[in-house]
Amino acid sequence: MPETVAQSDAIDLESLAADVVAQAMKAGATDAEAVVREGDEFSVTVRMGQVEKLQESGSRGLGVRVFLGKRSASTSTSDLTPEGVRQAVEGAVALAKITEEDPFSGLPDAGEFGSIPDDLHLYFEDVYSLPGPQRIEWARRAEAAALSADPRITNSNGGSFDVSTGRKVLANSRGFLGGYRSSYAGGSTAPLAKDENGQMQRDFWYSSARRIGDLDTPESVGAEAARRALRRLGARRVPTQKVPIVFAPETARSLIATVFDAASGDAVWRSASFLAGKLGESIAASSLTIVDDNIMVLPNGVGGYGTSPFDGEGLPSRRTTVMAKGVLENYLLNTYTARKLKLKSTHNAARGLAGAPGIGAGNLYLEAGTLTPEQIIADIPAGLYVTGLMGFGTNLVTGDYSRGATGLWIENGELTHAVEEVTIAGKLAEMFCNVTAIGNDLVFRSSLASPTLRIDGMTIAGA
Repeated sequence: MPETVAQSDAIDLESLAADVVAQAMKAGATDAEAVVREGDEFSVTVRMGQVEKLQESGSRGLGVRVFLGKRSASTSTSDLTPEGVRQAVEGAVALAKITEEDPFSGLPDAGEFGSIPDDLHLYFEDVYSLPGPQRIEWARRAEAAALSADPRITNSNGGSFDVSTGRKVLANSRGFLGGYRSSYAGGSTAPLAKDENGQMQRDFWYSSARRIGDLDTPESVGAEAARRALRRLGARRVPTQKVPIVFAPETARSLIATVFDAASGDAVWRSASFLAGKLGESIAASSLTIVDDNIMVLPNGVGGYGTSPFDGEGLPSRRTTVMAKGVLENYLLNTYTARKLKLKSTHNAARGLAGAPGIGAGNLYLEAGTLTPEQIIADIPAGLYVTGLMGFGTNLVTGDYSRGATGLWIENGELTHAVEEVTIAGKLAEMFCNVTAIGNDLVFRSSLASPTLRIDGMTIAGA
């Protein structure tokens, strides 16, 4: 295992964060908050069996936020020497003195802070258990498996393998001090396939986990990447028409992300969301339940990718139902946006080193249905199975949705030929009401997840 930042130059992050808060208060702040992060990572990319990029790095950083009444400001630094810390604190206080007052500014109330006491299983030392040469070999094996899967796969955009660990500590002047560690491992490969006419198609696949033992084998990752690339050969456009659209899990989750964006307090209080003013109303099909679970532990006993013991303001993480059976139950809020909307925080503050907390999701997902993807597809006489999306054609204010798409054409309940160079379009408010089937294939490969999703009434703009 490589020598990490913490091992090579140990710093008590909790003591540092508490000391920064104390310095800020001594410098005249009426309230203060400090966040300290450190981490290390290893990353390798191989292409056609040769190492193309190899990187090992470590980093540390400090963020300071201070309040002078209703004025606030923040600074950040990677210089954690006493002088560097002093300059960051004094700089934040000086900036706060010249900012405008904001009546909604301020830390949460003292009684709101807390941290989940249970072990959420976010950190595993085994992510570095593979020696460096074996990590490189993992990437090689994944790429080699894809290249050997079929003679039509003649090239590759490479294979990769990454591991990282991190630690975060948050402290404030209202008595909160908390920290946690996390780990990650992942690998992928992206092969290119060529048909008899020389047309090339590319796709990829990956595996990710908090511990090495939960990763898929590189051979299975390569085989799946190859399958996905091969099925795109012979892609063509289809005529413009209105047909059912089936979103594969990897594309359906982008629709769930759209719900998060629209239900985010920042968008709502600015009236920049089509969900503004819709709390308690039915906004989608009764089959839709969307949850943001920040304390999730997956079936294998490992914490979810978006799991943490507390949010970016030191409030204890929790599970929030965003939409229940089609009814919008909650916006996702930090303290600032909650005050703006005269609501309570949903403990969704997201804190980087610089700036004020934003709003972030934990493990955001659409609850699974009962149908297999095959059953959903079998019920469609003609439609599009969407496996890839391009562009950013989503207007949160109006709800207009338009994205470039690739996928497979559905004919008489079966997947037939590949489709490309089409656009799918609709109105988000109508799309969520027109969900007619939800798959049983919910799998968490990241902090955002969805099963297969069928939506009727959308338009394909094609040939």
